Amino acid sequence: MDFEILILGSDINAYYMARCYHEQYNKKAYLIGKAPMNFTNLSKILNIKMEPKLQEKETFKKVLKQFYLEHKDKKILLVGSNDTYVRLIIENQEYLSKYFVFHRYSEDLLNTLLVKEKFSLEFEGVDKPETYVYNISDKFDMNFIKKVGYPLILKPSDGIKYHDHEFSNQFKVYKIKNETELFDVIEKIKESGYDGNLIIQKFIKGDDSYLFDCICYVDRLGKVRLMTFATIGLQEHTPTGIGNATVVLNGYNRYNNTEEITKKLKSAIEKSGYKGFCEFDLKYDIDDNKFKVLEINPRQARCSYYLTFAGYNIVKYLVDDLILEKDLKYHFVDDMVCLSFVPKYVIKKYVKDKDMVNTILKLYNEDKVVDPLHYKKDNGIKRRLWLFVRSYNYRRKYKNLRW
Repeated sequence: MDFEILILGSDINAYYMARCYHEQYNKKAYLIGKAPMNFTNLSKILNIKMEPKLQEKETFKKVLKQFYLEHKDKKILLVGSNDTYVRLIIENQEYLSKYFVFHRYSEDLLNTLLVKEKFSLEFEGVDKPETYVYNISDKFDMNFIKKVGYPLILKPSDGIKYHDHEFSNQFKVYKIKNETELFDVIEKIKESGYDGNLIIQKFIKGDDSYLFDCICYVDRLGKVRLMTFATIGLQEHTPTGIGNATVVLNGYNRYNNTEEITKKLKSAIEKSGYKGFCEFDLKYDIDDNKFKVLEINPRQARCSYYLTFAGYNIVKYLVDDLILEKDLKYHFVDDMVCLSFVPKYVIKKYVKDKDMVNTILKLYNEDKVVDPLHYKKDNGIKRRLWLFVRSYNYRRKYKNLRW
């Protein structure tokens, strides 16, 4: 069956999805974004169009319908690369379903996953950090802090709304060390105009290597058909990047209870009614020996390409399920492979788990380490130069670790 893929967004997720498509089908993906980004703008494996008002509802619908009319002789797989486009797709699913193929589920479920207070209070079946939902216009209740102490994690409940109110030194997530810092941060957020709730949580002890990544694919019938469980060696440490993994080692879990936690996550996501790719962000809490789910991303995540590298092409899963309507079998991917956006030097110097470092260094010798941005079939001079500079800059970024 003849089909095309339309990717919404121009970020790193959009690029590797296009790479997955190109690797599997040797075709260029179509991409529509709001603004050019070097991840995709310097690529030769994409057909790119920019629309500055793409995130406005009526423009969004108009642009996507026009794309359909230009390709209506084929089925079109629609993929959002970030939360904003996932929300636009689900909010307009009745309209879009006349033209595109994509996973559908309720807007209420999307909000449960994307709005952090709803996730903390409503998503069932997993362990989560202790949480205080703070209404930014109310008096702060110090009882929670008296109970859990410092340091704390502070983050906006509604990330999309929060990033619509930019201010200097704006962080995606804050690690709060004392009362002065707590109220300084709250005041800055108030002054920006953000009026949503804030999530205050106990900080779970441990460096980046206590973080874990679980990717699930839930098919059109609501069953998990693909699953991984990986240790994160490093995350970004920039204000807007914190929480985004840069080093991920699949098949490695020093706590040896992978089957127990993945069974719990599989059950929870199936019971929720969600469909499509999703990513669980977790951290292991040594205080009670439990994996705590920090959030669930209702899409393929920034580091999900390691699934394709292990032999399970994520675009092929979407095509086989939604375009070809095949019956998929369950696979737990325990292949030991590493995804890294940073150079080997950074792994050696900054990953705290030395057993993990040694394992990754062995994988380099076995050609089992991948950077999704480096693709032999997409290596123009400008792109190679940009990737070299980007890799070099990671040495500087990790010198002063905030976390």
